[in-house]
Amino acid sequence: MSQAVEALNGAEEVVWDLGDLYASPEDPAITRDLEAAAREAEEFAGRYRGRVAELSVAQLAQALTEAEARQERIGRLASFAYLNWTTDTANPTFGALLQRVRETLSRLSQQTLFFELEWAALSEEQAQIMNAPELARWKHYLESERKMRPHLLTEPEEKILTEKQVTGAGAWSRFYNETVNSIEYTLDGETRTQAEVLRLLYHADREVRRRAADSVTSGLRTYLRPITYIFNTLLADKHSNDRLRRFPTWISSRNLYNETTDEAVEALVKAVTGRYDLVARYYRVKRKELGYDELYDYDRYAPLAQAETTYRWSEARALVESSFEAFSPRLAEIAREFFDRGWIHAAVRPGKLSGAFAHPAVPSHHPYLLVNYTGVSRDVMTLAHEMGHGVHMYLARPKGVFACGTPLTTAEMASVFGETLVFHAMLERERDPRVRLSMLAGRIEDTFATVFRQISMNRFEEAIHTARRTQGELTTEQFNALWLQTQREQFGDSVTLRDDYGIWWSYISHFINAPGYVYAYAFGELLTLALYNRYRQEGASFVPKYLEVLAAGGSDSPERILAHVGVDLNDPAFWQEGLSAIEAMVSEVERMTA
Repeated sequence: MSQAVEALNGAEEVVWDLGDLYASPEDPAITRDLEAAAREAEEFAGRYRGRVAELSVAQLAQALTEAEARQERIGRLASFAYLNWTTDTANPTFGALLQRVRETLSRLSQQTLFFELEWAALSEEQAQIMNAPELARWKHYLESERKMRPHLLTEPEEKILTEKQVTGAGAWSRFYNETVNSIEYTLDGETRTQAEVLRLLYHADREVRRRAADSVTSGLRTYLRPITYIFNTLLADKHSNDRLRRFPTWISSRNLYNETTDEAVEALVKAVTGRYDLVARYYRVKRKELGYDELYDYDRYAPLAQAETTYRWSEARALVESSFEAFSPRLAEIAREFFDRGWIHAAVRPGKLSGAFAHPAVPSHHPYLLVNYTGVSRDVMTLAHEMGHGVHMYLARPKGVFACGTPLTTAEMASVFGETLVFHAMLERERDPRVRLSMLAGRIEDTFATVFRQISMNRFEEAIHTARRTQGELTTEQFNALWLQTQREQFGDSVTLRDDYGIWWSYISHFINAPGYVYAYAFGELLTLALYNRYRQEGASFVPKYLEVLAAGGSDSPERILAHVGVDLNDPAFWQEGLSAIEAMVSEVERMTA
């Protein structure tokens, strides 16, 4: 066992209880529900196929109610299969169940996709039925479905795409995740998980950081050839889908699903890349503080002036709960449910999916959180981040399966806000100026990772999608070159990225699982910086408005929902407000180190 695991932190046995969904992968209720879902899909098609245009308000409401109930059943099956698999991606039983559920649900989706196609095909006059008060619960969902109208194909074509998704992009994505999560990283003669090795990039000892970075490079290089092939295949697959659906750019489909425009995203990208100077300013200060002649890629997260503080799981829980409590007792009450009722998987285990996420499951149940908790301060921030997601999902459940989920542009709002609450609570308790400097530096680096790094990764995605579409299949060396180019633009001359760092694109799962996703992190961070400033200005009066925004889920457009807290997403100055807050933090570090 590695030293990282031997240092117990209390999270080793913190695993979720999925019994609210199903008892086990062998639970006979899974088969019964798959069969029931199949019957429901067949009956739904029998009642409504070819009739959507002639449905009355009451009949359309009934059809949507039935669709919600079916999606609840389907969502429960899909959630259980996926959540089981994430805890041990090498387990063949978990993998087989995941594939079985996905293949079955793909067939059911083909039976019912006529409904969305017929609804989208209605004339504008016919579609006005959605304004009836009886359909208010589903109005935004119906509006959103009609926005896909220019990009939909015929029903036979849509069925083929749905069928092939399981054995096409879906299969390649699963293969990628199982491959990357099976990599064994060797460090100092011991085998480590990816989470354990990446944690050491925050170590106070420079030599430990260098060896950890080299271990990551060595592990990734072992599987670089198949990963390169997977990337090429999925880039080509997306190009094919975009062409068939008549999307003008590689990012257009993501923007549509995010309920934003190509122009708005381009404005965000330009605003952030236009302030890359903040990154260089900060790292020049850090280089001086550390006493180095040159900062390398493995020095980016080196702690300033103090060794890494570790937190037991119980301490992390107390920090999250107390910080949420100070803002809103309701948030703390919900957070306690996650801890007390077994809705979190925190233990670091071989084969477990790396990173962290919150999963909404279905509105009739509750969300789940996955983290890989090793006890460092950033793990506390990650827990707060995912708990923010979880609380958001929990509060939005009454909106129903078609309206509880948020587009990615606002999905990161509550998570970053929760993280911010915990950070400021920790900072306010600290009196030692050197420790405060270290904490502020860590916060800046986390913010950089969420804003500037994510946009630099968006630039990498832009580059590889464009290159794949214009040049054909890319070599590993081309991926490496584009990664280094877009990463070096972020740092300027403040950090030296070694050539070995060129292959680190290969472990970023978002490029595979959700192409175009990453800019949502920058969107959410800048949005949250603006929201937190409003909270500091307004005090307690801000809290109920914020909770109202969370409870709205995805029941309306982000613009209309955020108007309740005074945010205008169409104001070009909006992004500058968040960037100004980042600059203020950099200036504070410059002042503290002068």
